[in-house]
Amino acid sequence: MWKLYAAALPANGWNWVAVWRRNYLAWKKVALASILGNLADPMIYLFGLGTGLGMMVGRVDGVSYIAFLTAGMVATGAMTASTFETIYATFARMRAQRTWEAILYTQVTIGDIVLGELAWAATKASLAGTGIGIVAAMLGYAEWLSVLYALPVIALTGLAFASLAMLVTALAPSYDYFIFYQTLVITPMLFLSGAVFPVDQLPGAFQHVTRFLPLAHSIEVIRPTMLGRPVVDVGLHVSALCIYVVVPFFLSTALLRRRLMP
Repeated sequence: MWKLYAAALPANGWNWVAVWRRNYLAWKKVALASILGNLADPMIYLFGLGTGLGMMVGRVDGVSYIAFLTAGMVATGAMTASTFETIYATFARMRAQRTWEAILYTQVTIGDIVLGELAWAATKASLAGTGIGIVAAMLGYAEWLSVLYALPVIALTGLAFASLAMLVTALAPSYDYFIFYQTLVITPMLFLSGAVFPVDQLPGAFQHVTRFLPLAHSIEVIRPTMLGRPVVDVGLHVSALCIYVVVPFFLSTALLRRRLMP
C-alpha cells in the first residue's frame, strides 16, 4: 500500500517546474484580464468599505480605517486568487481538459503535478496581493518597502489556501460543489479573521475559532508589517500557515491517486 502512495508523491525536487511553466505559458495569453479579475473583488471591498464605512468608523487601532482594511485586503486577495485558481482552473485541467492525463504519460507523478499547481496558484496569489499593496502604497496607506517585506507571507498565504482548495478539488465530483466551499468556508473566514474589523470585536467563542483560521494568521503578520509595527509571534503564525500547506498537500495527493489511478 505504501508503494502505491509513494508512487504518487513528487518524483524529485524539480519536475513541478514543468507544470508551473505550462500553466504560466497558457496564462500569458489572458494575463491582463486574469490580473484585473483577481484584483476586482478585494479592491471593491477596499474602496467601498474603506471610503464609505471609513467615514463613519474613523480610526481603528490607531490608524485610519482604510489603512487598517488594506492589510486585510492584501491577505484576502491572496486567498481569493489562489483558491479560485485551484478549484476552477486546476479542476478544469484535471477533468474537462484532461491535461493531467496527458502529463501523467510522462515521468511526472501526481505529486509533481499537485506541487506545480500549488506553486502556480501561489504565484497568482502573490501577484494579486502585491497588486493591492502597490495601489495602497500609491495612495499613501502603506509604505512601499512594507509591500516587499510582506511578499513572502503573501506567497505563503497563497500556498496555504491553494493546498486547502486542492483538497476540495480532490473530493468534488463537479463544479457545482465548489459553491459550498466558497459560501461556507471562504466567505465566513473573511469576516472572522480580522480582515474587515478587529478580532477583539467578535464574541468570545468566535475569537477562539479565529486562532485556527489560516487567513487570521496571515493578517497577523501582514497588517503590522504594512503599518510599520513589530510582528508578535511571527514564528507561530508562519508555522500555522506551513501546516496548512503541508497536511492538505499529502491528503490531496493521496485522494487524487485514488481518483485518477484506481
